[in-house]
Amino acid sequence: MNDTLALILWVIIPYMALVSFILGHVWRYRYDGFGWTTRSSQMYESKLLRIGSPLFHYGIIFVFLGHVVGLGIPKSWTAAVGITNEVYHLMAVTIGLGAAAATVGGLVLLIYRRRTNNRVFGATTKMDKLMYLMLAVTILAGVYSTIFDSLIGHYDYREGVSVWFRQFWTFQPDIGLMASAPLGFQVHVMSAILLFAIWPFTRLVHVFTVPLGYLTRPYIVYRSKDAKRQPERRGWEKVDF
Repeated sequence: MNDTLALILWVIIPYMALVSFILGHVWRYRYDGFGWTTRSSQMYESKLLRIGSPLFHYGIIFVFLGHVVGLGIPKSWTAAVGITNEVYHLMAVTIGLGAAAATVGGLVLLIYRRRTNNRVFGATTKMDKLMYLMLAVTILAGVYSTIFDSLIGHYDYREGVSVWFRQFWTFQPDIGLMASAPLGFQVHVMSAILLFAIWPFTRLVHVFTVPLGYLTRPYIVYRSKDAKRQPERRGWEKVDF
């Protein structure tokens, strides 16, 4: 990979995606507030949704937490608290691949449901299709790179991809770290970057509208109607004893 292409892929495009992610959400919130929704299709089909949605969402939460540790915490920090490479990789295999399996399984069910149910498919937009495609590529490339590049190929992403990721936020990314990474990791990272670029224009915005207000809002008080004003039902007459 020549220097110009590496610069475009691992510096220019990532920062453009970051700008799109931030400004896109600002625009969406200001000008499409009523469209800030998951566009739920539960009313069209619920059986597969009850299975696929929890699988995907709980799986992706654990995948996200794994990425926070793997990308955000330096290798020296985990070693300092006594987590060896063997223990770390064992956790990555058991917990990471387990979460990935749940995520992939849930995503497959959701895509199958959306494609085979005519009413659900009719409510699917072009951005929904692009979002599902990018999600599938990102997740599958991540599973591939974990198994074939890390476990079998013995590539330590915490000495390459993770370092580049942390440098990215200090505006000093070493493009050589990504240019020399295995192809599987490059596809995984680039597809994730493009996914974040289109994020504000898809239903994924619902991630930032978690109803935390329900935890602190006042109780809703329900009052019964005045019994004297309620009409009596036919067939039920009062009997005086």
